[in-house]
Amino acid sequence: MTPQEEENLEQIVSSPSYVLPELDTDFLQSEEMRGLRMQLEYTKPELYLRRKKINSTIILFGGTQIVEESKAQEQLDKLKQQRQQEGDRPELERAIHRAERQLAKSKYYDEARDFAALVSRHSYNNDRYDHVIVTGGGPGIMEAGNRGAYDVGAPSIGLNITLPEEQHPNPYITPGLCFMFHYFAMRKMHFLMRAKALVVFPGGFGTFDELFDALTLRQTDRMQAIPIILYGSEYWKQAINFEFLADEAVIRDEHLDLLNFADSPEEAWKIIKKYHEANPEAKVIAP
Repeated sequence: MTPQEEENLEQIVSSPSYVLPELDTDFLQSEEMRGLRMQLEYTKPELYLRRKKINSTIILFGGTQIVEESKAQEQLDKLKQQRQQEGDRPELERAIHRAERQLAKSKYYDEARDFAALVSRHSYNNDRYDHVIVTGGGPGIMEAGNRGAYDVGAPSIGLNITLPEEQHPNPYITPGLCFMFHYFAMRKMHFLMRAKALVVFPGGFGTFDELFDALTLRQTDRMQAIPIILYGSEYWKQAINFEFLADEAVIRDEHLDLLNFADSPEEAWKIIKKYHEANPEAKVIAP
């Protein structure tokens, strides 16, 4: 070949068009391939969960800021020490108040952990796993859920997601059962596909988002029948006035029956068992 031909051949083989599509990450991440990427986010976790014989799950949601008591107390002590050194300031007083509220809610970390341990003791059944705890895979109540399963040597799932402030998996998820998502929609689908119950601990916007997603799907009969349990009745009855929504005729009275309240791990587990004993036809979506 002439030098010109050699140069042209080099340009041919080094062009992005010559890369196998399955190896071309720029191509796969293009706008035109969004549908394929969503399909991949559906298929990959589905294959792993089937291989691990995960038949059904219990979703556990709650706030990322709710930590175990020792960590909450440590944060509060630091802020009070800062106040001693710097004096009173409105923003510091606000931070101390918030830290006191976090400490008061640290009990929910322990109770989420206990609930997950209680459920997970019953997860292995006839060469498959049922009632496997699934969380968002991050800190706070999610960590407590995975940790409870870890405490009793049972599997648990974490569905992590890419965020501007990167969220790392907590260390208690079962290796091989932690998945990363880009699309919230696909993550939500995997949360609900195998669900036998949804247990929602106190939390903020993300917790409310997942709660109302499930409520809407149950309200419209677009998913299998499951109990939806609001854990911590004092918190939830102040955070959302569901009766007001019914009184204002924006939801029907019977929609209130979609909700259950629990204040102990045993009470939440009893609600789940009783619900499925009364509704044996309630099948999960996944085969």
